[in-house]
Amino acid sequence: METEERRIEVRLKDNRLIVEDQSEIEGLSTRGYGVPDNNKLILTPYEGLYLLSKGIIEVIDDELGERLDFKRLLNLYHSLDESIWVRYLIYRDLRSRGYVVREGFGLGIDFRVYERGSYGKKVASYLVFGILEGKPVKIEELNRTLNYAQNLKKKLILAVINRRGEVVYYSLSKLTFLKGEEKNG
Repeated sequence: METEERRIEVRLKDNRLIVEDQSEIEGLSTRGYGVPDNNKLILTPYEGLYLLSKGIIEVIDDELGERLDFKRLLNLYHSLDESIWVRYLIYRDLRSRGYVVREGFGLGIDFRVYERGSYGKKVASYLVFGILEGKPVKIEELNRTLNYAQNLKKKLILAVINRRGEVVYYSLSKLTFLKGEEKNG
């Protein structure tokens, strides 16, 4: 007789993904998922999509009382945030490489990324700025974000989603000219 693996129940309330089961909150939280809020854990949309795709959670729409599959949840969040697919692909790729990935903080920074094994012990080492291949980004915006990251003593990583949905990473650093070097080579 087969037994179905138990999934963590997550409630969708007002477009927020909420874990209420106290026995599950600590386990998710210590692995770098969600934000604690009044004895509940709130998952970001990309965390919810990732955990749902892995079969770790099941999402119940509180209003409709029905289970949501990946496609329905993605469509819901895409209607609220056009960049959710880009964020999800980057998040999924980084998590699959063993990194703990947390919400970024402004200036186009999508994520903070912790070195493997350092989450909860050290601060994030990297900040990730995600874009779609072919979508223009102003150099001033990248420069402002790079200055911000360097002021925080973090490495800025540009995560580019190519046309096949693969993520390619580039490390950004400041371009500086020494006196006399800027002339013809």
